[in-house]
Order: sequence, then structure tokens, then C-alpha cells
Amino acid sequence: MKTKTFKWAILGPGKIAHKFAKGLAEVPGAELYAVASRSLAKAEEFAKEFNVPKFYGSYEDLVKDKEVDIIYIATPHVFHYEHTLLCLKHKKAVLCEKPFAMNKEQVNEMILTAKKENIFLMEALWTYFLPHYQYVLELVKSEKFGKITGLEADFGFEAPFLPENRLFNKDLGGGSLLDIGIYPVFAALTLLGKPDTISAKAEFSETSVDESCSIVFNYQNGVRAHLLSTINKNTPTTATINFEKARLTINRRFHEPTSVTILHNNQEETISFEVNTNGYNFEAEHVQQMLAEGRTESTLMSFEKSLELIGLLDDIREEIGLIYRCFKISTVNKFL
Repeated sequence: MKTKTFKWAILGPGKIAHKFAKGLAEVPGAELYAVASRSLAKAEEFAKEFNVPKFYGSYEDLVKDKEVDIIYIATPHVFHYEHTLLCLKHKKAVLCEKPFAMNKEQVNEMILTAKKENIFLMEALWTYFLPHYQYVLELVKSEKFGKITGLEADFGFEAPFLPENRLFNKDLGGGSLLDIGIYPVFAALTLLGKPDTISAKAEFSETSVDESCSIVFNYQNGVRAHLLSTINKNTPTTATINFEKARLTINRRFHEPTSVTILHNNQEETISFEVNTNGYNFEAEHVQQMLAEGRTESTLMSFEKSLELIGLLDDIREEIGLIYRCFKISTVNKFL
């Protein structure tokens, strides 16, 4: 039987969209069919680079295209909620880049809308689908090395301070927590579950976004997860899991395709995974599988998991005193 071809569209042709498009090119049965930006010139430029047949200068025109099966939303965080609702209400399946939205209230409405429209929706947290991360999750589940006794995970890089840059622009949901801190938080959630208590502290930039955020998750069994995100210095960007009988390190840039090193009985072993792509293909393949099975919710990155994740991010923001406002699309057209 011939494999169905899914026609993908990208809403917001920014940096992350370029990475996703490269990954999507490796997915069997996937066609990057359309792209949309608030700037027709940007949409056309992206279309030429990736040989995309259709390009639009408005998101409204994109969602009205009856040929589109799935829309990948790659706009700034503050617009994920609005753009997801736009797509869902036009009966388009949605893969929305992380963070799903700015707070749990928005995420909950997105999920309720997807259920009402009976349309597929998933948060694009690509790490969950990578072979090395699935390997680690299975190892934890099997308790081969006993239970987890502690976790340390960080994500940091040095970004030049540019007030109008998305990372430092509070109007665009800037700061380290939502942009990169979500990865260490997600690691703790998937490896250890929801914490019983949270403590966090942050350093803020002149533009009032968190340049760094240090977080501790505390669990009733005495286990702690020490998490860090920062945009003012380079860090190892690894995740180290201490087990009762071993120590496992997900090596540098743990959130993307990488290797795993295990220290057990004074013997160290590094396991490599044959991934010849940038890794974005795995989540796209999963979405197509879910659609082929007629599902409207992922069996892996479920609605419950997204709600738990955004709930933790909300709790951390409350702990450090970080409050965002949401703005209309017209105020940041130049970023889209």
C-alpha cells in the first residue's frame, strides 16, 4: 500500500523553522508544502531556500489553504496560543513549538479547543523523541541500576545583550527559563515526575527577563534535581543522573542528538546512537504516525504531560517573580 504523503506548512519562518525544515526533509511521506510570514518577502525567501511550492504573506491565508494537513508553529512564545487557536479553528492539525504557550491557562484552552474541533495538537518538545533520550527513559524504567538518587541538568550559552533581540525582549517572552530552561525542567519531569516542592532564584537583565535561573526540585523520598538555565555564560549543557548503582551522563547538549556515558562498577561505557540528521525528523515522524492512526492526541507527548510541564514553569516563574504580558501580533511584525 502506498504511504500517504502529509502536506506540512510552517507558520513563522524564523531560526527554529529552518532547523525543522531540514529535519522534515528526512521524513518519509512528508512534503513541506507551504510557509507563511507576516512579511511576504520573508515567506518567499524561505520558500526558495527549501523549495516550498506555496508561500503566504499572512497566516490567515495559510490556514485557508485546503491542501495543508499539518501546520508547524514556529513564532515567538507569546503567539503560540493565538496561532494555535487560529489553526485549530480552521481544522488544521498542529505541531506547536515549545513552550506550548505562556501559561497553563492558555495551554488548557488550546487543548480544550483541539478536543472540541477533534483536531490533532501536540507540543513540539523534540528531545522526547530522540533515540538517546528514549534509551535513558527505558533504562530508568527498568531500574537496571536501581532507583534515581539525584539529577543535575543545565543549559547555558553566552548571548550578547541586545535589548531588541527575542531572548532579551520581554514582549516576546524572552529570558532563559522558557527558552532553554524548559529542557532541564522537562528532564526532571520525565525522569523523576512532578516535584513536591520547588525553590528557585534568578538574575534579571536590564530588560527584566531572567538571564539565569537556578532551580531545585525536591521529592518526598529525599531526591533532589538541581537545574540551571542561563543566557549569560556557557555551561556543559549535560544531564547527569545518579542511580543507586551507577552514574549516567547524557553528554553535551543533552537535549539534541548526543551520546550517553555510564559509570558502573568502576567501568565507563559511552553509548553512541546512529543519528545522521539534526533530530527534528523524529517528532515529525511521530506526528505523521499519530495522524495515520486517526489520533488527535500524542501517545507520548500527551496533553497531560504538556499541562504538567507548563504548570511547573508557571510555579518557577511565580517563585522568581517573573511576569509576562501578551501583546497583539501587530506590535512585533518585524520578528515574524
